[in-house]
Amino acid sequence: MGKGIIAASLAKLLQARGLKVTIQKFDPYINIDPGTLNPYEHGECYVTEDGAETDLDLGHYERFLNIHTSQANNVTTGRIYQTVINKEREGAYLGKTVQVVPHITDEIKRRMLALGETGEYDIIITEIGGTVGDIESHPFIESLRQLQWELPEEDTVVVHLTLVPYLKAAKELKTKPTQHSVRLLSQDGVHPDIIVCRTEEPLTPEIRRKIALFCNVKQEAVIESPDAQSIYEVPLMMMREKLDVICLKLLNITQYNEPDLTRWKEFIDKLKYPKSSVTIGLIGKYIELQDAYKSILEAFVHAGAMNECKVHVKNVHSEFITKENVEEKLGNLDGLLVAPGFGVRGVEGKILAVEYARKNKLPFFGICLGMQMAVIEYARNVLGLEGANSTEMDENTPHPVIDLMEEQKKVTNKGGTMRLGAYDCVIKEGTLAHRIYGTTHIRERHRHRWEFNNQYLSKFEEAGMIASGKNPESGLVEIVELPEHPFFIGVQYHPELKSTVENPQPVFVHFVKAARQYAEEKNAKIGSAKPAVPAEPAEPVK
Repeated sequence: MGKGIIAASLAKLLQARGLKVTIQKFDPYINIDPGTLNPYEHGECYVTEDGAETDLDLGHYERFLNIHTSQANNVTTGRIYQTVINKEREGAYLGKTVQVVPHITDEIKRRMLALGETGEYDIIITEIGGTVGDIESHPFIESLRQLQWELPEEDTVVVHLTLVPYLKAAKELKTKPTQHSVRLLSQDGVHPDIIVCRTEEPLTPEIRRKIALFCNVKQEAVIESPDAQSIYEVPLMMMREKLDVICLKLLNITQYNEPDLTRWKEFIDKLKYPKSSVTIGLIGKYIELQDAYKSILEAFVHAGAMNECKVHVKNVHSEFITKENVEEKLGNLDGLLVAPGFGVRGVEGKILAVEYARKNKLPFFGICLGMQMAVIEYARNVLGLEGANSTEMDENTPHPVIDLMEEQKKVTNKGGTMRLGAYDCVIKEGTLAHRIYGTTHIRERHRHRWEFNNQYLSKFEEAGMIASGKNPESGLVEIVELPEHPFFIGVQYHPELKSTVENPQPVFVHFVKAARQYAEEKNAKIGSAKPAVPAEPAEPVK
């Protein structure tokens, strides 16, 4: 439905008016966090600066608002229950019977209000996951009802997102799903102030009036949210619908500026009217679900706009890359990104893709596992270390060029125990990484257990693959690159997590730039290779 995009768009408009805003996501599933969820189940796991494994919607919040979120911005049912049960074990409830109401709902309310109590923000937007009527959503809806009752009337606004389907056979929009959804919500004691209607076709004044009448809201509070070419156009659509103005009116906020969206509109213009285009191969093993690589795809959008270049991402399933078809699958690309992931499935295809990019001088970018695949490929094919591998894929490899970090070797619990969050990296001067970042010190976000095995570092550097970035405390290799290659870089961290509309991630920006140059050179060669067309004989003058 797009609750995360609507929430982020509203927050962007309020922020553009000079208000301090943040967004938090409450998810009804019982997992403590998405860290142990299969990407096919829930899309990517988004990691914050403080190392929280969170819902991918927090990525939208950061990309739209250009701010950092934290553990406090994402709460699940599992975390709520874990907190309440731990308190019960400690005797905090003084022998009371622990129940959903009041103990679970009190903990939900406490967390809903926590960010607001810091004094850092004027407005907190809380997105409640799931659907009205879901059994697991009831405690959150009940907590919302209690907050509406407890807080002053002008301190809360409820925005309800619904679907207004268009029946092509009848050529009409149907309002019944919206009416039923609002009725279910009202039965739980929560009455929406604003209804945002997802729709394929424009809402007529009659449809708006009908929804307003039967759902008991003002007609101005029925907001049209049509399908957009890009999610980044949604804030401008919501501004035209005056969603932010209606919210401010209901919250009795009168001191605000006109929205300053100059940089946002410049970004949209570059996005919609690119001057060139490139095709970049995304080599991954979760490509069937685009949300599995959401931050990478959005980072390409940001970097493409920065280069005034349209980035066409071609998904290539690493499981199906072989020596026989690698040229066919990768031959028409302008750049190659080997994506992160876990487990042995598809890694040999990723290694073949790295080899192709290295030998053919194709711009290459490896992220996390992608960087590790670059190291393994180099070890096998350049250093001659037969059977070189990661101990994640082969515990008995004779050459563990990628190995488990020391502090990870005793870890048995999988949830929340990886190397998570932002860590320092010191970059060597004069390297590709230094040219990209323009500084010798950066902080990037991590999510991994395995690392480059420093016992092999001298062999790699002697052969030509250098470690251009390291963690100053642990000596962990953060960046590897090949100086003799036009653009070949692998990073142990996840740079895509810090890319925003206003601050595109530097590695992505330079990667797209390198892909554009590669495409231009390739096209120039093709043009010069074409035989000259003989001139037509001149017509005789009559």
